[in-house]
Amino acid sequence: MFRFHLMPTAYVLIGMAIGGLAGACAAGANQPNMVAALNSLRAARAELIQATPNKGGHRERAINFVNAAISETEAGIAYAGN
Repeated sequence: MFRFHLMPTAYVLIGMAIGGLAGACAAGANQPNMVAALNSLRAARAELIQATPNKGGHRERAINFVNAAISETEAGIAYAGN
């Protein structure tokens, strides 16, 4: 039987794609700039995760900042939707 193995980054990218679609559907057309920003942040996070971790801790901090920005953007979309 053929077994399909994905690299950890593939799981992140798949999750981002699913999350992006869910976020776009939930936000609707009334939040196009916020949805675009959210998708860009998720793409930036994927690139940071793929980067080699030899940056003196700066890569990890950048990932944390991007995660915080994603959370704030999602919260802004949800707030505007209420």
